[in-house]
Amino acid sequence: MNSMTVEELKQKLDNKEDIKVIDVREDYEVEEANFGADHIPMGSIIDRIDEIPKDKQVIVHCRSGKRSASVIQSLERMYGYDNLYNLEGGIKAWADKIDTSLDVS
Repeated sequence: MNSMTVEELKQKLDNKEDIKVIDVREDYEVEEANFGADHIPMGSIIDRIDEIPKDKQVIVHCRSGKRSASVIQSLERMYGYDNLYNLEGGIKAWADKIDTSLDVS
């Protein structure tokens, strides 16, 4: 599985690269803290598969990286994706290293 650090993601966002970032956490988690990623809850991924492109880097994140890794494994196995990246440490790492104003419990 491909992965990406929060520092690498921040650089891509700062450079305005053509990527997609998807947050697979639950609604209440996104309301508590987020950094503007597209929100597709884990349980809705299959229903919203058409929102996940295959022609650019897609970085998937959750709280710590476990749920997003599970989503990526399923999408790779069932739908043949090869452009997905798991955000190492999830939004917790983002809050620790990039945006310390986020309160992720």
